[in-house]
Amino acid sequence: MMLLDEILSFNEKFVVDKKYEAYVTDKFPNKRAVVFTCMDTRLVELLPKALNLKNGDVKMVKNAGAILDDPYDSTMKSILVAIHALQADEVFVIAHHGCGMTNFDSDAFLELTKDRGIEQSAIDQLKVDPNEWLVGFEDPAASVKKSVEIIENHPLLPEDVPVHGLVIDPATGKLDLVKKGY
Repeated sequence: MMLLDEILSFNEKFVVDKKYEAYVTDKFPNKRAVVFTCMDTRLVELLPKALNLKNGDVKMVKNAGAILDDPYDSTMKSILVAIHALQADEVFVIAHHGCGMTNFDSDAFLELTKDRGIEQSAIDQLKVDPNEWLVGFEDPAASVKKSVEIIENHPLLPEDVPVHGLVIDPATGKLDLVKKGY
């Protein structure tokens, strides 16, 4: 069975059995916070458990590496929407140790795209320099500090919204405080 078919089959039974009822909430975060973190699979269940979060407690924004380097990208837009339209009063930036974006090699990544059938001509058509766009970081704590600064300095961030920075261990869930926003 293909993955999509498996998902659709499971979903049909999920809805019929009303399993969704355990997750009913509204669009406003109960703990009035937005968490910006990495998309790493190790964090999907560990991060909420390590932070004592349940479904509906926070708005969760994710990308590769929890990297924010453009104050006008979709990540920042999502954070601002969580604050202004969805009643979030705090921001948590949480990266993790052992992230795949640590020392990210853009040239090696482009080779992987070619291995998957992407032609050099498509790479040449990119509207950005891949070596400036496809970047990671050397130290997750330094990356968190940079993301926190970008958020804190955004002209649409209210002065009373604290922005915290943390790094989580994806093996144990231990949090290291990088910046306390209060």
